[in-house]
Amino acid sequence: MSQANQVTATGGIDNPETMNPVYRRRLFQHRIGMLFSFMAMGLGLFVLAWILLTLVVKGVAALNFGLLTENTPGPGGDGGGLLNPIVGSLLMVGISTLISTPIGILAGVYLAEYGEESKLAQVTRFVTDIMLSAPSIVIGLFIYAIYVANVGHFSGWAGTFAISLIAIPVVVRTTDNMLKLVPSGLREAAFALGAPRWKVAVIVRLRAVKAGVVTGVLLAVARISGETAPLLFTALNNQFFSTNMNRPIANLPVVINQFAMSPYDNWVSLAWGGALLITFSVLLLNVLSRTLFKQQIPG
Repeated sequence: MSQANQVTATGGIDNPETMNPVYRRRLFQHRIGMLFSFMAMGLGLFVLAWILLTLVVKGVAALNFGLLTENTPGPGGDGGGLLNPIVGSLLMVGISTLISTPIGILAGVYLAEYGEESKLAQVTRFVTDIMLSAPSIVIGLFIYAIYVANVGHFSGWAGTFAISLIAIPVVVRTTDNMLKLVPSGLREAAFALGAPRWKVAVIVRLRAVKAGVVTGVLLAVARISGETAPLLFTALNNQFFSTNMNRPIANLPVVINQFAMSPYDNWVSLAWGGALLITFSVLLLNVLSRTLFKQQIPG
């Protein structure tokens, strides 16, 4: 009988009677590790499903046409909606995207091209990493100290600058990482044709990973859409409809925070509706970033 047939006849390679003691101990440790991994994954999925189910059940009850067409009600008032904070959030997130996208992409291109040979690029990468991990409330306090305190009032511009500082590092890091995935042969071919370095970086490398860069921009937008802490110190809130970016402006994160802690049932219901809107908006952006803009790196 061959060795393979002997292994089969005795119950397989995992049969405790045929295993080496060292291998048996390692297999036991492997199975214990896998068990804890699956338990941790199951716990995380359970908590996530619980949160989403609660959000959907309570948020759907608040969904109606007035939620998108009426302004926020006064304390104790009935009805109302979230038109003014929705418009305020769209204004700040939209302008922030226009500010952070070109800055982040150009900085990412610079890091990818000169990151290994320039001291400035190394410092920029270090600062970017710090900003990625910095609490958002710290950025809000920074804008409060250098802008709000000097002009003497809260404003939509202050909120826009705060969330722009949160979005820029995300775009920078994504662009930098995507450009590093471009094969060196593509760059060498462009150089061989006599293309200058800036044209190789912007036209050849950046064009090759444009889908990945767009994904980074969408992820940055998803990141800043639900930020509350920096807006508490910058844009604050406004009960009335306003598009004046030089004054306090309503926004969904702060309104949700204010309404959720209020004693009024109508406000709490609107807070659940606003939370559902933000959650599904962020979910939609993440789905778009991973499907429509799926990156194909040229080989």
